[in-house]
Amino acid sequence: MPVTVTRTTVTTTMSSSSGLGSPAIVGSPRALTQPLGLLRLLQLLCTCVAFSLVASVGAWTGIMGNWSMFTWCFCFSVTLIILMVELCGLQSRFPLSWRNFPITYACYAALFCLSASIIYPTTYVQFLSHGRSRDHAIAATAFSCIACVAYATEVAWTRARPGEITGYMATVPGLLKVLETFVACIIFAFISSPSLYQHQPALEWCVAVYSICFILAAVAILLNLGDCTNMLPISFPSFLSGLALLSVLLYATAIVLWPLYQFSEKHGGQPRRSGDASCSARHTYYVCAWDCRLAVAILTAINLLAYLADLVYSARLVFVRV
Repeated sequence: MPVTVTRTTVTTTMSSSSGLGSPAIVGSPRALTQPLGLLRLLQLLCTCVAFSLVASVGAWTGIMGNWSMFTWCFCFSVTLIILMVELCGLQSRFPLSWRNFPITYACYAALFCLSASIIYPTTYVQFLSHGRSRDHAIAATAFSCIACVAYATEVAWTRARPGEITGYMATVPGLLKVLETFVACIIFAFISSPSLYQHQPALEWCVAVYSICFILAAVAILLNLGDCTNMLPISFPSFLSGLALLSVLLYATAIVLWPLYQFSEKHGGQPRRSGDASCSARHTYYVCAWDCRLAVAILTAINLLAYLADLVYSARLVFVRV
């Protein structure tokens, strides 16, 4: 049986697919004329224009450029799939829970486009010489920002409201799970070089913390997307509460150990950026080791706050079976 989630008191069941109180239109071209359908068309247009502008001048060299191009192509493709499913009325045949999938994807897409809108201009566009390629890259960044706002708007429209029975991923803890896994993936990107942590057991523990918490949060998301929450040996609410508490405790150790062993000279760290030889020159598409260490410290703090909020909001949810 699928598990749905609401706030402390269940007062009504909402059937709106747009989050604006309009009835769902299944398997009809009119679905595209509803507010949510128009918003998804805007997402489709913006991501298509973004990657087309960049592709037309080949302006995506390097890891950061490749990430941005992947983001726009991925978001365009999945948004197109969602539109086709709703246009053809195939929600019941979709292999994942339609109650949870669209908002989960919209939240990921908003974060993906946000990262591309920041990373692409700061690590790529600023190094381009003035000309056609730079103009196209700037325009692509603008459309990426619009796409980010459009995806964030969809999340705001379709998230759970107090007293509403909905899928877990539409609740605040569900959306926080998306943020937690996304931030963890960014952390993994910054610690892709083993030299950043292999010289200290404490830093290796931090990497283990990031990995364990990411896996647990990803499992929670996949269980909801697959409507498999009843497969756990314990109740799903207990699993979520235990996951949030464990993650808070683990991240609390990481927020202390990572900065201590990366930036304290007493523990073999480097407190000043100027002391890192890899940061002595500006490199296009490259993030030096000290900057990676600092980014991981900041992202660790962000994820700790996300898990704390997850723990608090999870206590306000009531689970019902339908």
